[in-house]
Amino acid sequence: MSSLFNKKSNTLIGVDISSTSVKVLELSRNNDRFQVEAYASEPLPPNAIVEQSISNDEAVGEAIRKAVGRSRSSAKRAAIAVAGSAVITKTVHMNAGLNDEEMDLQIRAEADQYIPYPLEEVALDWEVQENQEEDSDMVDVLLAACRSETVERRKDAVEYANLEAGVVDVEAFCTERAFQLLVDQFDSDDVETVAVLDIGATMTTLSVLHEGKSIYTREQLFGGRQLTEDIMRRYGLSEEEAQRAKLEGGLPDDYESEVLEPFRKAVVQQVSRSLQFFYSSSQFNDVDYIVLAGGTSAIPLLAEHVEEDLGVGTVIANPFVNMTLSQKVNASLLANDAPSLMIACGLAMRSFD
Repeated sequence: MSSLFNKKSNTLIGVDISSTSVKVLELSRNNDRFQVEAYASEPLPPNAIVEQSISNDEAVGEAIRKAVGRSRSSAKRAAIAVAGSAVITKTVHMNAGLNDEEMDLQIRAEADQYIPYPLEEVALDWEVQENQEEDSDMVDVLLAACRSETVERRKDAVEYANLEAGVVDVEAFCTERAFQLLVDQFDSDDVETVAVLDIGATMTTLSVLHEGKSIYTREQLFGGRQLTEDIMRRYGLSEEEAQRAKLEGGLPDDYESEVLEPFRKAVVQQVSRSLQFFYSSSQFNDVDYIVLAGGTSAIPLLAEHVEEDLGVGTVIANPFVNMTLSQKVNASLLANDAPSLMIACGLAMRSFD
């Protein structure tokens, strides 16, 4: 079984497999300063990923192979992630006096209380959390479990690209890890609760962090593909033509008012709705900041619309603001893709755990 929290690792290349592309990223660190050593992305053919699950192992593996080749990374081990919706997490209380082997045996003996699948079909891992009460004889243990098939298909895809799956992580944990790189983007020191909305092609994931720790995650079917489909319908373009026009321009004059502006409003509504779900299920009734991530967040003026309509400071995620770049990295490509690289960045940072 590949560990969901795998321990200390050497150099890893983060491999983020999303619904429409594969992104690979390698970091190095000198003291507290990170450097981007390698980066590339590669589009996936349609339906290679269906509902966040790999349906075409070979196509995904080939995309990873091409991306790694273009990045010119020499890393042999990969960090990959599974979607939060594919993982069951549970905090359990355990005797602090148990050693790792005893704790592992007890957790596995009791795991069927928390996991609604046969244990032989599950990849399971655990991690002791920081104990707030030093004299307590109990510790909190975070248990994470995922169907083995979900993990294995991702492992198979990176192995197709001649990489070893050194770490399997959870996307929400990757976002939390990369979040520490964003704090310089806030124009206030008094920021405790932040909503990170990762708006991808088909899925929007809300992660709420309080004092840097993830306290809530929710996925919603909504993303940039809706804008692509709107362009296809209005202008009679193929999906490939619409996607290219969306990124490169060249659409008729009414695109801004008739297509883009209604989509921006739909995104703002989606952000608002996602936050309302969070407020209704927690003791929080506001957030101090909103971070927009994912490829769709790069739409012009989107952050300004969200900030104006919701009355909350809003920024576009860029985890590379304080990083240096190696000569192998295309700076403009990295800057364009930065908002969509939170998970890849969180994965690459596993090299330094």
